[in-house]
Amino acid sequence: MSKFVIECPQCGNYAEASNFIFAKKHINCSCGNVIDVRADRMSSRACPHCGNMVVFDQAKGDKALCPVCHNKINTMDQLANLVNFHCPSCSCNLSADKNAKSYTCPLCDTVIDVQKQVAKETEKKKGLASVIKYEGDNQTFVWKHPIEDFNLGSQLIVHESQEAVFFRDGQALDLFGAGRYTLATQNLPLLENLYKFPTNVDTPFHSEVYFINKTVQMGIKWGTDSKIRFFDTVSGLPIEIGASGQFNLKVSDSRKLLIKLVGTASEFTQADVIDGSYGMKPTIAKFRAMIMTKVKSNLARVIKEKNINILEVDEHLDEISTTLCDVINENLVEYGLLMPEFFVTNIVTPDDDPNFQRLKQQHADMYLKVREEQVLKAEAEASAERQAVEAATAARMKVIGAQGEAEAYKLKAEAEAAEMRMKGYTYQQETARQVGLAAMENIGSGGGAGSGIGDIAGLGVTLGAMGSVMGMTREALNPVAANAQGAGQAIGDTINPTANGWDCECGHRNITTKFCPDCGKPKPEPATNNSWDCAECGTKDITSKFCPNCGSKRPEQPIGWTCPNCGAQNITSKFCPDCGNAKPSEPEKWDCPNCGHKDITSGFCPDCGHKKGE
Repeated sequence: MSKFVIECPQCGNYAEASNFIFAKKHINCSCGNVIDVRADRMSSRACPHCGNMVVFDQAKGDKALCPVCHNKINTMDQLANLVNFHCPSCSCNLSADKNAKSYTCPLCDTVIDVQKQVAKETEKKKGLASVIKYEGDNQTFVWKHPIEDFNLGSQLIVHESQEAVFFRDGQALDLFGAGRYTLATQNLPLLENLYKFPTNVDTPFHSEVYFINKTVQMGIKWGTDSKIRFFDTVSGLPIEIGASGQFNLKVSDSRKLLIKLVGTASEFTQADVIDGSYGMKPTIAKFRAMIMTKVKSNLARVIKEKNINILEVDEHLDEISTTLCDVINENLVEYGLLMPEFFVTNIVTPDDDPNFQRLKQQHADMYLKVREEQVLKAEAEASAERQAVEAATAARMKVIGAQGEAEAYKLKAEAEAAEMRMKGYTYQQETARQVGLAAMENIGSGGGAGSGIGDIAGLGVTLGAMGSVMGMTREALNPVAANAQGAGQAIGDTINPTANGWDCECGHRNITTKFCPDCGKPKPEPATNNSWDCAECGTKDITSKFCPNCGSKRPEQPIGWTCPNCGAQNITSKFCPDCGNAKPSEPEKWDCPNCGHKDITSGFCPDCGHKKGE
């Protein structure tokens, strides 16, 4: 029969087993656990020689070898390498491997930190703590030193990011900042400078030390445990959303935190805030319900009050986070905690919800409609602007064209007038000449239907024109020309009813009304015989003695004479240009003594009627 020692997987105690064929296959451990010899005989242990974790068969006893260093791992020395400690909850006596990190009490199921519990009981046996310092991690807000009874002369070390609170007989006596202190008296935990040890260092008293971590604990995650229901402010549809993020937390009042929240607990960590679990030790999430309630109620309220579209909520995460942080801090301040930052990093929308899909479709339709209206408005404005530009351009081109035609007509008229002045006849004389030539062509073309009164009229017009052109004697043609010219003039007015029309500067011709039908300009007044043109600035038809534009004086005009032979007027040369008759001798000129008119050739003054010689 081969016997061996087997370790209980539940409590770590050892029991005797056998691998004989008729041996017991199940062993009852003192902790109440039933050890299955065939299954639980395989165990794991750190090799005492190389430190590797080795899985071995306990039935091999001291012959079990480490597969790495090939040394024995299950000798009697290893079996005796156990430590004894007590459960902090039920105070039962337990034993485990000295290298074990955690151990579950078989009676109360408390997960025990073996190394910490062994150190605590070792310090208690010594009865003296030489140095009291923080030994927790950075995720701990409050950590209680495992030693509770200190002797005078114990040293307290507090780091810059910490504070320490001494309790004696359950009463918080003082708060200490960064530095090193020495316990000086038994009555009060007064601490003096280093190396000032009291004489009665062997007198212990019951006290406790709590270390408070003042650093900002960052990146604590949170998330809503259920959907947040609210009605969308834009569409009025019911929507369910979720939210998650992170926040930072720190201790603002150490004494208030200890008294109102920690109490007699050994520590207060990040897990105690909202998670409810920390490592292998279950905890109570002290602020989870409060944070969830504040987030759910105020998140929906902020979205409604600020009229935030749920489809555009990511643009307002900063604003929402700030509001939630202020609301939560109103409750945390009562427990000595402060939340410097609260971040809403994600708003979960129900993409599979029909209401949410309908909301997205409504938003898309609204956007497209607004965009279409903007495009139509822009097109209408562009069309109106284009039409206005085209109308303005057309009007400007019409004005420019009218001005060009008027200028061309004006230049042509000025050229014709200059030519007539150079030839010594007027516009009326030239018109009579053209009519006479046309009449002569009509007469020379034959009789027929054009005989009778038409021939007489044509002859009269022709003779009237020829009197100016050919220079026939006045005595021979005056009676015939006068009668025929009158008849021809009457018939000519009947044939050309627009002879009395006038031409506007804009280009419209043969106007019979007083105002131009195109530009509205009034009919110009006919120029008087005394009008003159300024040679300096070009102003025409001036009736005053000085030019109204440049002030030039009216030039002295030569006194013309009338031919007594053919009747030509305003002749400035010595001979008549029509009939060649010589200029008659000039009559004696005189000045009117009554009104001052000078160079009068008639018997009476043309201005006041004064008789010559009186």
